[in-house]
Order: sequence, then structure tokens, then C-alpha cells
Amino acid sequence: MATAQDFNKMVQDMVANFPVDTTAYQDAFKTSAVLGEKMSKVALEAAEKSNDISSAWAKDTLGKLGSVTTAKAEPTEYTKALTDFASASAELAAENLAAFAEVAKKVQMETVELVLAAGKDLTEEATAAVKKATDEATAAAKKATAAAK
Repeated sequence: MATAQDFNKMVQDMVANFPVDTTAYQDAFKTSAVLGEKMSKVALEAAEKSNDISSAWAKDTLGKLGSVTTAKAEPTEYTKALTDFASASAELAAENLAAFAEVAKKVQMETVELVLAAGKDLTEEATAAVKKATDEATAAAKKATAAAK
């Protein structure tokens, strides 16, 4: 029984001499949470803009489709209406695809900026944590060496 108590005391002393500082983990978690929040904001804004583009595209297409569905006096007028609709649809498609490309480009640029900023923050935090842990471990080792003598 005495040996088990001595072992417990030794483990407690060792743990006390090598304290774990959780602030580095907390800082890393906070940085990660902030990055997640910012990335979600970028994604939600992109989804909203994409939805607006899609909705406007559908509304414009339906508006132009009305001229095709009206009754015509001459058969050639149907051909002209379909040709005009096809031409307008192609123009709308080009405009809206360009708008989607702009949304994607903005998302890409914002994502790169966020990732680079987060990487810089995480690197700084990791460097500080390693330096602090090294200093504490060195001090604890020196203390343990002095106590052993």
C-alpha cells in the first residue's frame, strides 16, 4: 500500500511540474470558429446572390415567353416570335452566366483571403504556444533536476 501512495504522489508531483496550459487550444478553437463563421457568411451571401440571379432569369424568361404564346395572324409570325425568343434567351443566358461567374469569382477571392488570414493567425498562435510550452518544460526540468540533487 505504501508503494502505491508513493507512486500516486510521484505522478501528482510530475503533473504539477508540467502544467498544461489550455489557452493555446482555446485560442485555436476561437480562431477556427471565427473562420467558420466568416466562411459561412461568404457561402450564404453567394447563395443569396445566386438565388436572386436565378429568380430574375426565370422572371425575364417567362416575360419573354408571353410573346410566343399569343395567337398570330400569319404562320410566319410564329417563326419570328420563336426566333426572337431564342435570341433573347441566348442573350439572357450569357448575361446571367456572367453574373454567376462574378459571384463565383468573389467567393473564391474572399475564401482565399480568409484562409490566408486564418493560416497566419494559427501560425502565430502555434509559435507562441510552442515557445511557451518549451519555456515551461525547460523551467520544470531545471526545477526537477535541482530537487533531485
